[in-house]
Amino acid sequence: MAAATVWKGFISFGMVSFPVRLFSAARAETLHFHMLHKEDLSRVKEVWYCAEEDRPIDRAEIVKGYEIKKGEYVVVTDEELKKIAPPTATTMDILQFVDSDAVDPIYFETSYYVAPEDKTAKAYVLFLAALTDTKQSAIAKLAMHNREHIVLIRPSGGGLVLHTLFYPDELHNAHKGAPATAKYSAKEFEMARSLIGHLAAPFKPKEFTDTYRENVERLIQQKRKGQKITIVRQPRKAPAMDLMQALKKSLSAHRPTSKPARAKKTARPRKAA
Repeated sequence: MAAATVWKGFISFGMVSFPVRLFSAARAETLHFHMLHKEDLSRVKEVWYCAEEDRPIDRAEIVKGYEIKKGEYVVVTDEELKKIAPPTATTMDILQFVDSDAVDPIYFETSYYVAPEDKTAKAYVLFLAALTDTKQSAIAKLAMHNREHIVLIRPSGGGLVLHTLFYPDELHNAHKGAPATAKYSAKEFEMARSLIGHLAAPFKPKEFTDTYRENVERLIQQKRKGQKITIVRQPRKAPAMDLMQALKKSLSAHRPTSKPARAKKTARPRKAA
């Protein structure tokens, strides 16, 4: 099935402009449960209900309203929202370029693939090559889904990827708390570095799976077949130990075991003729 276009418009790079489409780059895969009536296991439907008239209503009777004060709303239509959409609803103007690692990943919200229109691939490819060679990412503005986003466009896997970014006031900085302060010894620091070195490895996404989802799928199959449910045993909490002891045990657990060296075969002396 062909991917659905999320946004269609232009990227404007100086006097160069070329059309592109955005497609969702990822979607969380979760198991969806339906709400059922306990008595007969029939599907429970969501009902839109008017509290004032005390009756259910159709979706066609629903409009958007913004509450300006308790119980008082301003109704806004989709047509009115389209009329006041900024130019970024159809064109992404590049505002600046930044180093590829300049933006903290905490600002990343949603990722999209940026695909060129068939007839104008040259400008797309040129833009991609320039970003790759200079190790830069582009910052632009983009309006979609009733919101104007700050976005970052970067080269990835032979194409362009776009990330919508959170605005600074959307980050919950108050949740960070005060910076942690504690003293540690030079020996503890070196052991922590060694532990990181033992666990360092290339990131291979295909090696990771959603164990919880796999367990739920197994649970469903076992119940469907009337089999006994496989219970996952939870690990016992390790007793508290001091930091140095914990580091030593961690290093021992991850230190590769060396195979015993084989004894070298010695050549037998030849008998004299």
